[in-house]
Amino acid sequence: MSKIIVTGGAGFIGSHIADRYIREGHEVIVIDDLSTGRKENINPGVRFYYVDIRDKEIEAIFRKERPEIVNHHAAQMDVRRSTENPVFDAEVNILGTINLLENSVKNGVKRFIFASSGGAIYGEQKDFPAGEEHPNFPLSPYGVSKLAGEKYLHYYRENFGLKYTSLRYSNVYGPRQNPEGEAGVVAIFIGRIIKNKEPVINGDGEQTRDYVYVDDVVHANIRATIRDSDGFLNIGTGIETSVNTLLKKLIEVTGTGIKGMHGPPKKGEQRRSVIDCGRAKSLLGWEPEISLEKGLSKTVDYFRTPAL
Repeated sequence: MSKIIVTGGAGFIGSHIADRYIREGHEVIVIDDLSTGRKENINPGVRFYYVDIRDKEIEAIFRKERPEIVNHHAAQMDVRRSTENPVFDAEVNILGTINLLENSVKNGVKRFIFASSGGAIYGEQKDFPAGEEHPNFPLSPYGVSKLAGEKYLHYYRENFGLKYTSLRYSNVYGPRQNPEGEAGVVAIFIGRIIKNKEPVINGDGEQTRDYVYVDDVVHANIRATIRDSDGFLNIGTGIETSVNTLLKKLIEVTGTGIKGMHGPPKKGEQRRSVIDCGRAKSLLGWEPEISLEKGLSKTVDYFRTPAL
């Protein structure tokens, strides 16, 4: 078993990953500044540090804990906020990542797992679904910063021997996603439907995304932890779903008669996004197992269950 640091381990995806690591017997350290993460998401079996990944305190944590693996999920993950404040996006997603990479090489980390974006870094796609070799022309500062993170990973591997796996996620959804945030259309729609409010569809709703359930994403992280694979891998379903279709499916799952309303389109959002995950199947032995219908049902059940 390994000693693993999970940054963003109080957040939506990171907390699920930390839970799985604990169940599998790993020693887990969570670093999170709780800017978007929640205390109730933190597994009681981890050691928790309330720290921003940009802080100098990161150096002392790495020196004390001496992790073998870093799983980096702390991020500014809102595309819209990145267009409004690209400096903040770069500070967190680029400088924060460099801080972690510097301390990783100084303290003998063996593997660095990076949460990247299989949608934002490609920009407007030319190929459907997009493979990992698709041209990278991001339309948002968020996509630029995630792509920059991958370039730094390559630099640290070539110059310091730090092995890495960058997981390029499509649109991840599931329990613990913030229904009040700006990122995560599934949670936002469910949150409004449950409150009997009309969901707001940006633009005409024909923009498409590749929706992957969080448990499948967690499994990809587990495979990346135990497999000796280097480089970047798409993690999605290869299935393209429009926002209009997504809302129809959620209305069916919730059994409500509510309808959506259309608002203006948002800057920095792609028109179509869907990714090819053949490389992940080949190198990690991973493929998605949970259908959109099943995943939406499980997510709705979570949001309808009162917190204990």
